[in-house]
Amino acid sequence: MAKIYFFVLLLFMLVSPVWAVEPPAPAVVVSIKPLHSLVAGVMRGVASPLLLVKGGGSPHGYVLRPSEARALAKAQLVIWVGEDLESFLLKPLKTFGQSTNQLKLSEQLQDYLLMKRQGGSWGKHLHRHSHQEESADFHIWLDPALAKQIVVLTGDRLSEIDPAHASLYRSNTAALIKKLDRLDHSLRGQLEPVKDVPYVVFHAAYQYFESAYGLNAVGSITIDPERQPGVKRIQEIRHKIKQLGARCVFSEPQFKSRLVATVIEGTDARTGVLDPLGGDLPAGEDAYFQLMSRLAENLVAGLNQNR
Repeated sequence: MAKIYFFVLLLFMLVSPVWAVEPPAPAVVVSIKPLHSLVAGVMRGVASPLLLVKGGGSPHGYVLRPSEARALAKAQLVIWVGEDLESFLLKPLKTFGQSTNQLKLSEQLQDYLLMKRQGGSWGKHLHRHSHQEESADFHIWLDPALAKQIVVLTGDRLSEIDPAHASLYRSNTAALIKKLDRLDHSLRGQLEPVKDVPYVVFHAAYQYFESAYGLNAVGSITIDPERQPGVKRIQEIRHKIKQLGARCVFSEPQFKSRLVATVIEGTDARTGVLDPLGGDLPAGEDAYFQLMSRLAENLVAGLNQNR
């Protein structure tokens, strides 16, 4: 009998390490913080994705560190929007070629892209554009409905490359969609009282948010945040502020705010701050929800009549 027990124990010791081996988690790299937050939620309980653009950095002029370039080369999945936003990724991803599995969201969500706004002031007409990415606005994460699609696309792709954790990706995706629905409902109620109040933003980054909640942005100081607006454009925006009674001009923490002070000279507009990237927020699962909630809070604070 003792020999039988010894044999069973030996067999268990030999086999159990095989059973206990956890399949390796995929190495996932994400370009910007809002996307990273959503991806981190899908990967909860599996691993943490690597974020490239940290802190208050802007993806428009970002330069990869050597360690980040090495992480890209080893990544099993790279999630980004597209070259018009993260131009710093174009060359390394082209170098790596087919060896890098990419989830390029501007391609996957092409039918939902809005066209870039042109000029200093706009009407309320929003146009979807499904053919030329170079003429599209890539700030897609600012619409919770598109954020849900990003979550689903991420969960599906992760399940393909890591089937061992597919059930966890699916459950995390379902939980995130419910959380995004609750966020959307909350934002809608919060923004309803100010949705018709005219305002101006620093650069044309918010039309997905404005479209989702029917907001009344009437212009931007600049289209390209890396380029200074000319005198003519500043005069045009100032005239628009006076003409429509724009209540607030919103700057961004990533860029020089003195332009806003110049624009509102001689008008009754106040100033506020909007941040489409959540530069000062800690990276992680909660960052997207904090970013969107703060956008709404800052808009309401800037547009509220009783301020």
